[in-house]
Order: sequence, then C-alpha cells, then structure tokens
Amino acid sequence: MNLFGGIFDTPLKRKRILEIEAESNSDPNFWNDRRKSSALLKEKKNIEDGVISCESLLKKFEDTLVAIEFGEEGDEQSNKEADGSISELTQDVNLLETKRLLSGETDKNSAIITINAGAGGTEACDWAQMITRMMLRFCDRKGFKAEVVDELEGEGAGLKNATITVDGEYAYGLLKSENGVHRLVRISPFDSNARRHTSFCSVFVSPVIDDDINIEIKESDLKIDTYRAGGAGGQHVNRTDSAVRMTHMPTGFVVQSQQQRSQIQNRETCLKLLKAKLYELEISKRQAESKAIEDAKMDNAFGSQIRSYVLHPYKLVKDVRTLAQSSDPNVILDGDIESFCLEYLRQTAAGQFKGKGGSVDDLD
Repeated sequence: MNLFGGIFDTPLKRKRILEIEAESNSDPNFWNDRRKSSALLKEKKNIEDGVISCESLLKKFEDTLVAIEFGEEGDEQSNKEADGSISELTQDVNLLETKRLLSGETDKNSAIITINAGAGGTEACDWAQMITRMMLRFCDRKGFKAEVVDELEGEGAGLKNATITVDGEYAYGLLKSENGVHRLVRISPFDSNARRHTSFCSVFVSPVIDDDINIEIKESDLKIDTYRAGGAGGQHVNRTDSAVRMTHMPTGFVVQSQQQRSQIQNRETCLKLLKAKLYELEISKRQAESKAIEDAKMDNAFGSQIRSYVLHPYKLVKDVRTLAQSSDPNVILDGDIESFCLEYLRQTAAGQFKGKGGSVDDLD
C-alpha cells in the first residue's frame, strides 16, 4: 500500500537495505574501514526500524478504516473503537514524523548542554538557573536521563554556567533547537523598585559521540588539575580533591566535572565532554553545515536572541526563527518545549525559517 508515499515508501527503503547488504558481502575491505562500515550498518538498522514502524502503522490504518465503516452502519461499539484507533493512529503518525525529521548523522545521539548567563548580572544568573531547570524538566518529560555535571553559582543568586549530560535516544536531535540566546523580560524579584528587567542566557547543545567514532585524545596533550569540589556545606562538603579540570593543550578546550565523589568518575566525565568538543571541531572542519552551528553561538545580549520569554507587561513566549509562540510561559518554563523543538525541525527540513532572528517586540 503506497497510499502515503514519502516516509511510507517501504519498497524504496527495502531496496536501500539490499544495497547495503550487497556492499557488505561483496567488498572484501568493508570491515577494514571501521568508520564506513559502522555508518552503513547504523543506516541499515535505522531503515529497518523505520520499515517496521511504517508497516505497523499501515496495519493500524487499515483496522481503523474497518472500524469506521462499521461505525457508519450504526454500530456504537465500533464507533468507540474507531475514536480510540484514530487517537492512537494520530500519536503514531506524529511519532513517525518526528523520527523522519530527526534524520541527521548525530540526531539519535545523547547530548551535552552548556548554559551560560549573559548580560544582566544577578538577573542573568537567575535566568540561567531557570533555563537549566527548564531543560531538566523537558528531559524528564521525554524520559531522558539528565545530570548536571558541573555548575558555577552566581554571586547573589542563580548560576553563572552549568553543564548537563543528557542520555537518551534522539536527545541531541530534539535539543539542538535550543542552540542560541534566550531572552527574559520580567519584573525583577531582585529590584526593590519593582522595575522591568531584560536578561539573557546562552544555550549550546552538542552530541555525545558514539564509541565507534574514532576521536583520539593523547595523554600527553592533556593538562589535568584536581581541586576540592564545592558544596552546600555540612555533610555535602567534599574533603578530597575529587573535582577534575582538564585542558586539551592543542585546542585550548577546558572541561571540568565535580558532580561525582570519585576523581576517576569525574575524569571519565571530563573525557566524554572533551571528546564531544573535539568531535564538533572535526565536524566543523569537514562539513559545510558547521557554519549553521557557529551562527547559533550569537552574542549573549540584545538583538541576538532565538526566543523571548515575556512575563511583563503581558505573557508570551515567542521563537524569533519559527514564529512559534505560546501565551503560557509558566508551562514552557516547566519544560513543555517540544512544540518549539518540532516546529524548528519542520522549518529546518523545509529549508527556510519564517522569522529572521533578533527582537520580537519594541519593549526595550
């Protein structure tokens, strides 16, 4: 049944599976090139999963048509079954469409989120903490395992920066929409005169690299420092030098981790963070689309935000790139950002954003 075409074109998908199998069986050097063979086998697995999903969905569609036909004949039970089938079918179609949009080389990978407070002092640090919570809540909603592996508290409140590791399928693909500067407009809780303040926070998301991708890190290229991790005081104070700061001398990349009690575990976390940074560097050298990644790292201040969260004088969250918006900032800040993520993916796939970035209103 080729009624839908596109993502439901299973004959084309099966043809590609056969091509990969033929290449793996006929090329004597196939298994010697680990990078190529690994990429092709991963592609084959993804296509096979897609074929299974499509066939299951088409079967549900046929069952739903039957239930609708019986319902039209006045069968009340069939009407109820049809309503339930349509609802389930809609969810499955949306899930399949999301997976279609998440077709990039690293979209299926876990992710690392780096959050930095921008212009605005204490206000910005508080905003960075709010964004950190939003990201953690989104991960919780999606069933991802998220952990704050490093953070630096602000002088008065909030966080100057934070690093979060997110373990889950398609974590990077969904979260890459959050790359850029997030802007908050509100009545400041830190201002005794109750004036309106604008704060900024930058978010950068990078993929966690699979072990089958060869990123070599030489021990001689590393400068490793240990220090005593900070804490809330009392029993939480770490009395040993378990925190690790790692500097990659050739690139100048610096990563650190203090979340674990064990220095060995913090060292492993640092290596994972560094590996991700080096992979991003390698990708930027080889792929033209790296320019899009760099463009996402805009100035952490006025005129460069990707999304504005206005809490006063009205309530609105608006994505400047896609023009997607919500009139309930509290729900968005509680982690319900999937609609923004998906609209970003749709417009990226279409090759054109409706918005152009920058300011969304004349408040300032």
